[in-house]
Amino acid sequence: MPHPVTHTLRSLLCGLLLLAGGAQASPFYAPPPQEEEAHGFSGETELGYTHLSGNTDSKTLIGKVQLTWLRDRWTHLVRSEVRHVSRNGETSAEQYRLVGRERYDLDGPHYLFGFGRGEKDRFSGYDHQLTAIAGYGRDLIEGDRQRLSLEAGPGYRRDRIDDAPNASLAVAYGALDWHFEATDNATLRQELSVEATNDNTTSRSLSSLTARLNARLAMRLSHEAKRNTQPPEGAESRTDHITSVSLLYSW
Repeated sequence: MPHPVTHTLRSLLCGLLLLAGGAQASPFYAPPPQEEEAHGFSGETELGYTHLSGNTDSKTLIGKVQLTWLRDRWTHLVRSEVRHVSRNGETSAEQYRLVGRERYDLDGPHYLFGFGRGEKDRFSGYDHQLTAIAGYGRDLIEGDRQRLSLEAGPGYRRDRIDDAPNASLAVAYGALDWHFEATDNATLRQELSVEATNDNTTSRSLSSLTARLNARLAMRLSHEAKRNTQPPEGAESRTDHITSVSLLYSW
């Protein structure tokens, strides 16, 4: 029987995916700075699917939904992500993630942030992980075509490990987010983050190229890497790599 927290997390993720129509993980959770006249509600849906047949039967599904709401100096963000890979009829990767994010803009390029994250990775050795982090961020570069943001702060994580006692850990968090508009229709993005605890350090990297097709649709090529220095004994490897091509719809 699935654990109650795992069941709740999975239900919330499925509900958001059905609501928005459809993930690669984003290691940097800060919403971008608000534009001067920005207000109200917006969102984006990302969906990728591949099917290989012949000598190898492989299916991969990646879905992501992000909803953003702007109010005065506040930016509220909710994101859900799912990835499922099967080979020859057997599941080889299954990941779920749900994130809630808050940003409060101070004067100038400074801001405060806080986020909560729940995630389940079936083959990571963890049954699930719950994380809460808050801190300070700064937009170091904010030009017409380029933006660079850094943020850091303390946090707390609750790990439920398969066949082991739960672990409560203090977290030191740092992250970088770089955007570059190479052309009017092409954007490069690099995100990096580190979450360090006494037991394990998790580093994440996401590199992507987004080519806009029209005002609403875009194609995205991305590569994600996630590394745990000391994963649980049940983990299949320390480092995961994901390369994907997906369709992005924004509104």
